[in-house]
Amino acid sequence: MENILSVKNLNKSFGKRTIINDMSFNVNGGEIFGFLGPNGSGKTTTIKMIMGFLFPDSGEISICGMDLKKNYESAMNLVGGIVENPEMYKELTGRQNLQMYARLHDNVSKERIDEVIALVGMSQRADEKIKKYSLGMKQRIGVAQAIVHKPKLLILDEPTNGLDPAGIKELRDVLKKLAHEEGIAVMVSSHMLAEMELMCDRVAIINQGSIVDVKPIDELLNMFIVEESYAVEVLPEDIDEAVKIIFPLLSNGSSDESLQNDNEPMPIKIKANPENGIINIVVKRELVPLVNKKLVEANIDVFGIKKIDNSLEEAFIKIVGGGTIA
Repeated sequence: MENILSVKNLNKSFGKRTIINDMSFNVNGGEIFGFLGPNGSGKTTTIKMIMGFLFPDSGEISICGMDLKKNYESAMNLVGGIVENPEMYKELTGRQNLQMYARLHDNVSKERIDEVIALVGMSQRADEKIKKYSLGMKQRIGVAQAIVHKPKLLILDEPTNGLDPAGIKELRDVLKKLAHEEGIAVMVSSHMLAEMELMCDRVAIINQGSIVDVKPIDELLNMFIVEESYAVEVLPEDIDEAVKIIFPLLSNGSSDESLQNDNEPMPIKIKANPENGIINIVVKRELVPLVNKKLVEANIDVFGIKKIDNSLEEAFIKIVGGGTIA
């Protein structure tokens, strides 16, 4: 695959505070590259430097082999992006907004505007005013606006913020089509692990302004399968007794020797909500049937045990072994 974006040894400080520290990574054409990290980890600062809104203190950014500092205009003509929410004129239609934006670039034809409208699935609604659009529709027109000049690199900073599940899926499908069918290099920042799982081909994990690792998404997910979060539902009046049964079981391990490992202590988290009878636990997957069995043997009705998607904060700690999440 063609290397579209190259970031080498990037550094950025504000006053005495280091925001980005010796950061390096590449983004290739035809892939969705996830930029994954908690809020405050330096994702937006990095994206603003790539898009030319901020200048790094040191390091190199090149787009299709062109140094951003030396060939700013030529390099930026190959970039499209949305940082925060797309800016549009609410009293104009989606098509009119695209036509106005297209004037900032050379040789954007009417046919190209029609093409990007179709690409983002807005052909039926493009002639309605922006003020009538849902947030998901605005995001899709925003993507159309960002690619109308045929960039090689599309950058989106937290693009699903505020979207409902349907809007997230719509945007995800659009980005996959742009990357996998149109060959655009798509870089998406997020703090949501589940979102990255469904969307990205590779991810860079960022913490406190540094790249921790860059992995294909399937390798990243395999790091989190040892322990998982579950919600156990019992009657509220049984919750205290249920906790008494679950906690020592998880703390001390199973009576089944095949599940024990004296050299591998099991980190345990347990949180009970007496109002609704929900007990949240973090446990190895193979112990879940045992939790259910012990509760039933104690005559405690179990109404369900549901897996909970790990938050980035939980997963992130597993990767870096701690760290500040701001």
